[in-house]
Amino acid sequence: MANDSLICLSGKVIETITNQMFKVHLENNVDVIATVSGKLKFNKIRIVKGDEVQVELSLYDLTRGRIVFRK
Repeated sequence: MANDSLICLSGKVIETITNQMFKVHLENNVDVIATVSGKLKFNKIRIVKGDEVQVELSLYDLTRGRIVFRK
């Protein structure tokens, strides 16, 4: 998938769900379900409730995303 077909938004983790999934409240007042990217899993970066994160959304499904950066 080309990088130009992704939307990058920042948000805040509001809830942790099982299997490395999180509910994230985005800056445009939308809640999405986001998973952790492979690079964050490989480096064992922990994400907890209240963290500021950057999420990539696909144009095809705006309700699911991928966490790519923890601020």
